Amino acid sequence: MKTKRFMAVALTTALSAGALYGSVATADTINTVLKVGEQKTAAATASQKRIDKIAQETSDLLQQFKVVNREIDGLRVYNRQLEKQLANQLSVIKDLNESIDQVTVIERQIQPLILRMLDGLEQFIELDAPFKLAERKSNLEGVKNNMDRSDITVAEKFRQVLELYNFEAEYARKIDSYGDTLNVNGQDREVNVLQIGRIALVAQTTDSKISLAYDKDQKAWVEVDSGDYRRAIMQGLKIAKKQATTDIMTMPIPAPEAAQ
Repeated sequence: MKTKRFMAVALTTALSAGALYGSVATADTINTVLKVGEQKTAAATASQKRIDKIAQETSDLLQQFKVVNREIDGLRVYNRQLEKQLANQLSVIKDLNESIDQVTVIERQIQPLILRMLDGLEQFIELDAPFKLAERKSNLEGVKNNMDRSDITVAEKFRQVLELYNFEAEYARKIDSYGDTLNVNGQDREVNVLQIGRIALVAQTTDSKISLAYDKDQKAWVEVDSGDYRRAIMQGLKIAKKQATTDIMTMPIPAPEAAQ
């Protein structure tokens, strides 16, 4: 009887020990499985982070690629425009080079023309009525002196000559008056000169007693009838000085000659 109880106790103990061992073994297995799961989860998380990072880098590279492509397209358009501008500039340079060659030829031709124009103007002044003669000759002499200067361009010399011609042309379109000294009856007298374009050149002494007119045929000042022209000349002087309104004036003008 004792022996059977002992065996039963031993068997129970063995079964308890086996159950206990089995529980311990199961817990270790679960822990192992959990650890492996955690490791896999950590590995998956790390992998996902790497994937996300690669995806972000890929997206960034794609954006950079698009930006660079747009810049390249813009540069292509810009380069095409520059090529057109360069071609146009080369054409302009070619035209300028041709113009420079032509200017060199023209410059050699203009210089003699300028000198001939000055000689012609000098002769014209000598043959013209002697109004403001000192001033006109002084202007002409100043331009002639500039012809030998190397620091003045041919274009500027030509401009100065044209300006003289314009001055001479302007004299024919205006009424002017100025003071001068003329030899009247063997005496130097102060006079007021009235220039009416190139139609008439008359003068009157400052006391208004003697009236004169320039005779182109005689190339001299001649006395005119004060009774006929004295008041007209006085009125003309007032008009020239803007002291009276423009009006009809009776002046000693040579009659035109019949053509031969």
